Amino acid sequence: MKLTTAEEQLMEHVWELEEAYMKNIIDSYPEPKPATTTIATLLKRMQEKEFVGYKLTGNSRLYYPLVSKSDYFSKQVNKLIKNFFGDSALQFASFFTKETNLSQAELEGLRKIIDNEISKKKQ
Repeated sequence: MKLTTAEEQLMEHVWELEEAYMKNIIDSYPEPKPATTTIATLLKRMQEKEFVGYKLTGNSRLYYPLVSKSDYFSKQVNKLIKNFFGDSALQFASFFTKETNLSQAELEGLRKIIDNEISKKKQ
């Protein structure tokens, strides 16, 4: 399941905080801070989508992520590859390296990552 842009922004704060009360989440936003009702609505929707859970501590809810950032973005990238690049990671990598204006240092870093992954696959 996918999050909306507003939900993804909120989820970034939840991932960063790991566990937080609504006040902590709102405080983690830059000014102008979102309304409490907005965050409450987003958290409720994200609970229904099973991205966020909570523990009751007294009358307060301590929110925490149910989905890791890595898992979420991995699924989104794989969906992107499937939908826009014919399920070809090679086509995606080719597009990414040609169209994103990577610097020489970034391309060399990417090459090291690829070389490391190739070495792991050979073992």
